[in-house]
Amino acid sequence: MFFLLMIPFSCGKSTVASSGDAKEIMSEEKTQQDLSKYSKAYFASGCFWCVEAIYESVEGVAEVISGYAEGIEANATYPKVSSGRTNHVEAIEVYYDPAIITYETLVKVFFGSGDPTTLNRQGGDAGYQYRSAIYFQNESEKNTAVAYKEQLEKDKVFKNPIVTDITAYTTFFPAEEYHQDFEVKNPNQGYVRAVSVPRLKKFQAAFPELLKKKGH
Repeated sequence: MFFLLMIPFSCGKSTVASSGDAKEIMSEEKTQQDLSKYSKAYFASGCFWCVEAIYESVEGVAEVISGYAEGIEANATYPKVSSGRTNHVEAIEVYYDPAIITYETLVKVFFGSGDPTTLNRQGGDAGYQYRSAIYFQNESEKNTAVAYKEQLEKDKVFKNPIVTDITAYTTFFPAEEYHQDFEVKNPNQGYVRAVSVPRLKKFQAAFPELLKKKGH
């Protein structure tokens, strides 16, 4: 186990089971849901497998889609994005019920579940595609994110400066189907065991009041 943890796992270099490089159709579980009644929010904080699992554990979040933000190439594939030669970022699309959870709480989850002080990096995953970013869709979201970030800086919550980019939302493309719910579907995959699960558990231990009740 110690040897396993010492291996420099990387989200982009991890072996994943897929049917090819071409974008696949979203899973039936995702497409069968009626998500039209929910609000959406967009975040990037390293490998989307990790971030998706974290947000899906939060009360009030109905669904989370892993995908690619910023780039204009709609048929972007995981190998292309992982190469670092595109301007895409691994990101998530969060569907949430504002009657249960506020956008500010989603921002709290963001800053409480990763390291916002490393530029174009999250743990062992380095490159622009792993950058820390909050994509706001309106002035209200922008003001909320900026205010929360400034309060963290004022309180000196982090030893180093926060480098999270709070920027206007432009585009988001869902990733290939095999990336959706990746941690749940691949609990024994090397990166999931060494990086994703520990990151999720660390968040859950720090914010138990934000978690879904068992059975949800």
